[in-house]
Amino acid sequence: MTRTPPAPRTFDDLVAEAAAAPVEGWDFSWFDGRATEERPSWGYAGLMAGRLARATAALDIQTGGGEVLASAPALPPLTAATEAWPPNVARATALLAPRGVVVVASPEDAPLPFADGAFDLVVSRHPVRAHWPEIARVLRPGGGYLSQEVGPASVFEVVEYFLGPQPEATRTARDPGRARRDAEAAGLRITDLRAERLRIEFLDIGAVVHFLRKVIWMVPDFTVERYRVRLRELHERIVAEGPFVAHSSRFLIEAHKPE
Repeated sequence: MTRTPPAPRTFDDLVAEAAAAPVEGWDFSWFDGRATEERPSWGYAGLMAGRLARATAALDIQTGGGEVLASAPALPPLTAATEAWPPNVARATALLAPRGVVVVASPEDAPLPFADGAFDLVVSRHPVRAHWPEIARVLRPGGGYLSQEVGPASVFEVVEYFLGPQPEATRTARDPGRARRDAEAAGLRITDLRAERLRIEFLDIGAVVHFLRKVIWMVPDFTVERYRVRLRELHERIVAEGPFVAHSSRFLIEAHKPE
């Protein structure tokens, strides 16, 4: 018996499914089978876990839903995390509180709500912006900072598809060299700085919709209705030509506070 293959999913079906999917936290498992992304060669989660295993007091800044911090097998006796978005605060608390982590609701641009020299390790994955004076303030002398950050012009193939060409200042706003200078100006010493560009493939239009709903700063005014025409055009392009290819930009930065 010959089985008839299922009909390709329609634009409306794909978009409706993506528009209804939850976007809290930093769990990207929804993209399985819909998008692929190369990972940086340094393996941030493994590096972070190694640093946490040797620390006595650690802080994870902008923890999201707490998923990355929770992946560490061992946590210091004192571990805290900050997060600004209320749904993520609740998600991170539910995930991390059973492991003794205190999750503090704190706006991204506010001073860190901790005493000077409170931590011997500060970590952060994809902070909106690194507040170097505050990081230096809460670190103990000899303490370290480890972060993976979004680099310049990350996934701008998607951004510029919807918004058009971006100003050069926007394309270069997250330069690793600037991060080095800002960290050093705050009194920290850089011990590692690496950058990579990594291939992303969006296999269907639903993946694009979910990405833009989850990473809201890429196209700040994004809604399905506002961009329906451009979404449909991109859907037809993916069907005709294959995956929509973009490139993420990442850099690893590690710094220490002098004794």
